[in-house]
Amino acid sequence: MNHDRRDLLRDAAIDVLAEEGGRGLTHRAVDTAAGVPSGTTKNYFPTRDTLLGAIAERCAEQYRMAAEQLAAAGPGPSDREGLVVMITSLLENVAGPGRHRMLAYLELQTEATRRTWLSAILDQIAAADFAAFEYAQRAAGLPVTPQRSVTVTLGLHAAIPHLLVAGPASLAAAGLDDLDRFVRDLLASVYP
Repeated sequence: MNHDRRDLLRDAAIDVLAEEGGRGLTHRAVDTAAGVPSGTTKNYFPTRDTLLGAIAERCAEQYRMAAEQLAAAGPGPSDREGLVVMITSLLENVAGPGRHRMLAYLELQTEATRRTWLSAILDQIAAADFAAFEYAQRAAGLPVTPQRSVTVTLGLHAAIPHLLVAGPASLAAAGLDDLDRFVRDLLASVYP
């Protein structure tokens, strides 16, 4: 199996899923997005389920790579201000350059509501995210409890769909029209 081609197909499938949604994810659409001959995707991923699994695994790989890059950058934020900067930049990434990847991930989550095997793959990402945000809150010197950590993480997760839709009224209503202020308010409500 050609691993470079496999990765090309998985990345193209992420693009298709982000742009067209679950209904637009077909083998033919992935072939077109990857610029490969018709039938190539089906040779690598014979069913829609194997294609979805390959996308989920690629998302998990990308999450692990991003986590490794963050870990290599240093021990995490050393104070509350550093945590604000870190979380704000993560949310800016979701609303900007990371939007495409996050749209595909949310589509996978929707598919996982009907496919428990897919949920098991995505669960690794979610569990790691909760652990990473707890670590960051501890590194920043906040008085972390499991409940406080989960509340912050769930608050951030709840913000993501609003950032992706980018409706001005809902962004303003949620305070997401100013991400720095949103993060500060979230942390102040959990850690007064």
